[in-house]
Amino acid sequence: MLEPIDLLLTNAAVVSMDETGSVFLDGAVAVRGREIVAVGPSAELAARYTPAEMIDCAGCAIIPGLINGHAHIPMSLLRGLVSDQQLDVWLFGYMFPVESRFVTPEFVYAGSRLSCAEMIRGGTTTFVDMYYFEEEVARAADESGMRAICGQSVMRLPTPDAPSFDVGLERARRFMQQWHGHDRVIPTIAPHAPYTCTDEIYREAAALCQEFGSPMTTHLSETAREVEESQAEREVTPIRYAKRVGAFDVPCIAAHCVHATQDDIRLLREQRVGVVPCPTSNLKLASGVAPIRQFIEEGLRAGLGTDGPASNDDQDMLTEVHLAALLPKGVSGDPTAVPARQALALATSSGAKAVHLDHLVGTLEPGKRADLVVIELGKLHSSPRYLYAPDAIYSHLVYGAKSADVRDTMVDGRWLMRERQLLTLDETEVIAEAQRIADTVNEFLSRRESNLLDKILAIGGVQQEELFEVQLKALLSPEDERRVLALLADPRITTLRSSQRTQYDTYFLWNDAEKGRVRIREDHRHDGAARVEPRYTITLTAPAQRGEYSDAVLLSRARYTAEADRTLRFYREYFQPDRVVEVEKQRRRWRVTYQGQEFAINLDTLARHPQSGPYLEIKSRTWSSRDARAKTELIGQLLDLLGIGEAALIKREYVEL
Repeated sequence: MLEPIDLLLTNAAVVSMDETGSVFLDGAVAVRGREIVAVGPSAELAARYTPAEMIDCAGCAIIPGLINGHAHIPMSLLRGLVSDQQLDVWLFGYMFPVESRFVTPEFVYAGSRLSCAEMIRGGTTTFVDMYYFEEEVARAADESGMRAICGQSVMRLPTPDAPSFDVGLERARRFMQQWHGHDRVIPTIAPHAPYTCTDEIYREAAALCQEFGSPMTTHLSETAREVEESQAEREVTPIRYAKRVGAFDVPCIAAHCVHATQDDIRLLREQRVGVVPCPTSNLKLASGVAPIRQFIEEGLRAGLGTDGPASNDDQDMLTEVHLAALLPKGVSGDPTAVPARQALALATSSGAKAVHLDHLVGTLEPGKRADLVVIELGKLHSSPRYLYAPDAIYSHLVYGAKSADVRDTMVDGRWLMRERQLLTLDETEVIAEAQRIADTVNEFLSRRESNLLDKILAIGGVQQEELFEVQLKALLSPEDERRVLALLADPRITTLRSSQRTQYDTYFLWNDAEKGRVRIREDHRHDGAARVEPRYTITLTAPAQRGEYSDAVLLSRARYTAEADRTLRFYREYFQPDRVVEVEKQRRRWRVTYQGQEFAINLDTLARHPQSGPYLEIKSRTWSSRDARAKTELIGQLLDLLGIGEAALIKREYVEL
């Protein structure tokens, strides 16, 4: 008696991608429920099973569903927004600012649906995401029927869904609790990268992954500059740093790794880290070419990703496979580097290991989930076919097949696309909603000349500065000044370094204070007899916030800063402020630690001002609201030690005096 099954796909070139490399040129795949029950010759399976439905796949190949190991799928709404920029300018200068204005749950859901539709059409069945409002990505993945690992982004910088990293960590926990146990969607946390995170973020993220049994995903060693800065600041590479802070204590998916060193590669192998280069994005952003051949030869769990559609600009995994086969050949001069079969494995069997799902997907084998793709062969660009060599089918797929050749896409035994018709998403509706949101972004970009941030970005040279600073200011009497100097000698205070400066600040102000203000600073240090070249900077500062802090302690935000390499006249004409205020001051600065926290203590004297001072400023950088509250309390303790009364406190900044 024949065994009943739900579906038999027959008469296809079945490429199993299993360990033995089984290929059945006239093959079949038997499916019951959500699982594959058999793979083999068509005649053999037809003799064993009675299917409820039989589908003729003559002239097609059946392969495992493609795995996109690293993506930011809501960024499909930012596709084509900006190109031909350095990574730091592209990221800090364009992506982060636009995202801070427009990324909402609605934005994320619409962008995710657009990307899911695109990925299903291209044969991708599983993706790993990292973005904001990740519950909306999970919702779109669930509704579309795709398999996904959804990483809620956390970084020390304010994000569209969290004003500080402690809020972001709590948001990630709620998301993981909400989606934990879903059959196709795995919720997790995604520390963005070492250069945007802290030790605490990584350690708490690892603890969350341990608690919920989820893999962590993060960016590592994407650019040479990132590696150089990490070695200068931490004395280790980003990958070695990730090990130090616990990222590899749980299953980890490391995106990019373009500039992994030999020691890094050994560490990644030992820690069983999934390594996911993104060839198209890495090329477009000039990040480099990942050592894919070495990853394979060293036995790493290597996959492929598209990265975000804003830096790719598509989510076509067959293109990534194509590049993964070609780039190592071009870089090494060896045409045998990364053969077609190995390249296809990066998006299937090896890719499944990279994202720690190889127990479920990545190959066509009995017991695995029925995640598969039917690709039409024999098109103009893929004709004719040669079958004399056992590996010829891999060459046809890797070097000839296009995403448009995908006929059918299945996940968990359910058709998401059949005969090129999307079954879980309304393509017309998805495109229309994406364009509606894009139109609002386009309107903003068209008005960029009225936006200070965009105007600073337009002249280049931008880099991220510390985002928050708690600060206190007081007008001192001579006796107060003596107490400040005496306190600096107190054993409870440790002085790290000190300096004397003359600073000339020119502020550009607007009647609409919500615009923020631009400061051009000429900073002269006076270090004894040594001559120090002045430094010129331009900074955009958001309006100071008092919020939950005392009126005398401000929470200010220096949003962006850059080297000022043009004349003051140029900036004045370029920004066209409503008014200009100039402040000149002599500054004595001490960098100190108190109770384990670092503070700047400044004694300032203002030139040509009716109240010249001296003024006391106590400042400290902060990344989170919890940290800001703690440092505010310490500032209060310092005031008590100084005996400075409330009457001396000033609730404004120098430019406001």
